[in-house]
Amino acid sequence: MEDLIGVTQAAQIPRQRSEQLLDAAVRYAEERHWDVFPGTWLEAVDGRNRCSCGDDGCAAPGAHAPRPDWAGQATGSAAAARRMWSKHPKASVLLPTGRTFDVLDVPESAGFLALARMERMELTLGPVTCTPDRRMMFFVLPGAAAKVADLVRTLGWNAESIDLTGIGEGHYVAGPPTRVGGRGAVQWACRPTPANRWLPDAEELISPLAYACAREAADARTRLS
Repeated sequence: MEDLIGVTQAAQIPRQRSEQLLDAAVRYAEERHWDVFPGTWLEAVDGRNRCSCGDDGCAAPGAHAPRPDWAGQATGSAAAARRMWSKHPKASVLLPTGRTFDVLDVPESAGFLALARMERMELTLGPVTCTPDRRMMFFVLPGAAAKVADLVRTLGWNAESIDLTGIGEGHYVAGPPTRVGGRGAVQWACRPTPANRWLPDAEELISPLAYACAREAADARTRLS
């Protein structure tokens, strides 16, 4: 499997090459034709990092949209992305979903289990990220978010109860190397490459993802009982 790292639950994401936020934003627009827009950023205040939004209780410090009309600010132009991040070089890189991709959002432990299963099945993956909040985001074709619940139900599970969700139109995800407060940076578990330029449909990945999420949910219930 192309550029796959961490295919077991115990796997760790290795240190990745440092990249400037501006360079990442330009590359996403130029090479992947993804829309991007600059989010908030982290500022050092009294010896600690605080979100540029100024809210001490910010849920995603340095990694959320700075204004409600963010959708209209997103651009697929590399030149426009370069101009925006040149003005705000510390701004997070946010990627609107529902345009060129949706994402399937699962717990990190289930995601690594699913990656191992997908490798054995020789499935072709799109890019996959790991977030500091211990979630994994599998990039798939747009439209996935609207059909996740039905797809999972067909397999015999409830998507909400196994913690498998789709993120689509009207939302966004943070792209590497965005940092989220003091929790760490978003990283690639499966990097964007020419080999995965064409994204899979949700139907291709839903079975191993649902199986892994259901197994993790069952294990969690067992630990609590």
